[in-house]
This record gives sequence, structure tokens and C-alpha cells, in this order.
Amino acid sequence: MKQTPIYHINAMKQEKVLLFDGYCNLCNGISRFVIKADKKKKFKLASLQSESAQILLKRFDLPIEDFRTFVLIIGDKYFLKSTAGLMVAKVLGGFWKLFYVFILIPRPFRDFVYNIIAKNRYKIFGKRDTCAVPTAEVNDRFLP
Repeated sequence: MKQTPIYHINAMKQEKVLLFDGYCNLCNGISRFVIKADKKKKFKLASLQSESAQILLKRFDLPIEDFRTFVLIIGDKYFLKSTAGLMVAKVLGGFWKLFYVFILIPRPFRDFVYNIIAKNRYKIFGKRDTCAVPTAEVNDRFLP
């Protein structure tokens, strides 16, 4: 019998988990960027299609088949779409924290632009045939 991997987020430690579309080239590029920029290893990552991500999505009552969204979970809270992206920049700190100023733009406007990009991401950036598999060097950054 296959054992389901369950990842428990420790809300007290404010653990940060970034969920992204594993088939999307843009999303995979963003995840590689986060891994490289996140020197303190603040983030864990998982593709939205993975079993661990699906469990987390269900835990927060989020859609399990909407792969056009970017989800950031921090402890017992979650952020979606443009807000998730801006929160990633804020948590990364340093120069990247400057991008958080865009949070001042009302969310409907930010998410309108986000939704246009998300809807056309495969056409613009391409799509993988399979979800990207993390390399051995970064495997510890991904949820089981």
C-alpha cells in the first residue's frame, strides 16, 4: 500500500511554502529564481500537481485543479496570484523587497494583469511534457 506524503506546516515557525505550476516554463523559471535568491532557505517549494501540494490546497479549501495560480503559504495563512508573488519578494528581502511597493496597487488591478499572463503562459513561455524534477542539489528545497 502506498503511503501518502503529508507535509505539516508549522504555523508557529511561520514556514513558507511556494506552490507553482510544474508544467509551466515561466513558473519553473520563477521557482529556480527563488531557490537561487533564497540564500537563507526560507522557502519550500512544490508543484501544484504534486501530492503534497494537493494536500495543502485541500487543507486551505483552495481549488485543486486551478494550476493558473501561484500560492504562497506562510504558517496558517495563504496568498494567491500577484499578492503571493509580492510576498515572495518581501520575504526574500534585500533588493527584492523593493518590489513589495507594488502591493499599493489595488489587488483587482494586479490580479487582472496576473490573470492575462497566467491564461497565456503556455503560449508565451511554453509548456513541459512532464513536471520538472528537482536536481539533487536542490531536492531538499522541495516538499516530499
